[in-house]
Amino acid sequence: MNGIVSYGVYVPYWRLQRSAISAALGSGGGKGSRAVASYDQDTTALGVEAARVALAQAPAGVEPTGVWFSTTEPAYLDKTNANAIHAALALSSSSAAIDVIGSVRSGEGARFAAWASEGLAVLADIRTGLPGGGDEAAGGDGAVAFLYGADDVLGTPIANASATGEFTDRWRVPGDSHSKQWEERFGEFAYLPLADEAITAALKDAGLTASDLDHVIVTGLHARAVGAVRKAIGARPDALVDDLTAVIGNTGVAHGGILLADVLDRAAPNQTIAMITLADGCDVVIWRTTDALAAYRAQPAFMSVSDRIAKTNDALTYAQFLTWRGMLRREPPRRPEPERPAGPPSLRSISWKYGFFGSVDEGGFVHLPPSRVSMGSGAIDSMTEKRMADVGATIATFTIDRLAYSMSPPVVAAVIDFDGGGRMQCELTDVDPAQVRIGDRVEMTFRRLYTQDGIHNYFWKARPTR
Repeated sequence: MNGIVSYGVYVPYWRLQRSAISAALGSGGGKGSRAVASYDQDTTALGVEAARVALAQAPAGVEPTGVWFSTTEPAYLDKTNANAIHAALALSSSSAAIDVIGSVRSGEGARFAAWASEGLAVLADIRTGLPGGGDEAAGGDGAVAFLYGADDVLGTPIANASATGEFTDRWRVPGDSHSKQWEERFGEFAYLPLADEAITAALKDAGLTASDLDHVIVTGLHARAVGAVRKAIGARPDALVDDLTAVIGNTGVAHGGILLADVLDRAAPNQTIAMITLADGCDVVIWRTTDALAAYRAQPAFMSVSDRIAKTNDALTYAQFLTWRGMLRREPPRRPEPERPAGPPSLRSISWKYGFFGSVDEGGFVHLPPSRVSMGSGAIDSMTEKRMADVGATIATFTIDRLAYSMSPPVVAAVIDFDGGGRMQCELTDVDPAQVRIGDRVEMTFRRLYTQDGIHNYFWKARPTR
């Protein structure tokens, strides 16, 4: 039976302390913090980072049959967002790229489709609301990816069930920047019977009782309904999983998957995990872990969800958060706006722009960007491609530009030297300009450079290695 063979979580570098909201507005906010996507990240960029982690830790030779991407905040409509993820991962053109977008429940569809086809499910969300509102403080940004297959599985589904009902507890029409929500008691009233139906059916299918479950995840955007289901399910108190909303907020489509990854980070073999998602109904999947978890977590590149959260920075200001979200319009730099990215040259340079491939000549010299002509021998078209996205680098020199066009000035531009050869100039991100030093280690990250005339210009930046 197909199961999870690898997973990856991405938590953005920046977090906003909720107390900063109440300090600025006199209300709203609360305790804890929420994860915040940077100004140069959208859900596509978040999804690429989570998927890179999942593929880097996958068994050798395993490649997904397709990418199934889910979000409530797509960068494009009328254009498949999963294509950019597919290109950034340098997957074969024979594998599919499909969007499953629009609602939190769409994530269940992406996961099921990827599981059935031995594909890669990528779930990413950016959650926001009006300044001072509950959604602004309670929301969070993040991404998770699951690679499914039949061999070396970490967990297999032993039961699943769904219950669906049509009711309006949360909604947002296309073009709106924030959701609206009905009175909370109504949502609790609508969700509880559906949750009871789905949970009862899943437990019966698995031959278990609620007290048999080792880990129980309950997630959804309706906090009151989630709390009521946690109390009503009858699971052992120690089995109820911390929902991490105190430190990263509710990441919408991605949240249940992030919690599942957090449990897989510490679960023992042969344990059961119930994942209960409240979104326009209730979906329940019960997983059983395997002995492969220990070897998976022993990989040198493995990093747990808690470790990833610990490496973030919660010093983001509320003014910067509002600026990145487009809620605060500030004076732009005194420089011309960038030109619209053109389709034909982007297509011609897809392996460089998305896959970040350089070219290597017969003497081993790495050309960035790729070149047809060797700088050493002058030979033409004798190059081989080399993917540089996962190669570490060192800052050779840098400059701080306070006038360049950017939503988050100043721009830190650096010349970096890659391990094993290759030098290029690029922008640094997720960085404090005052802390940058020559010799610092950096790694590459997929970002949205800018958007012009509705076209997103994606490319790679460097960030400090943490």
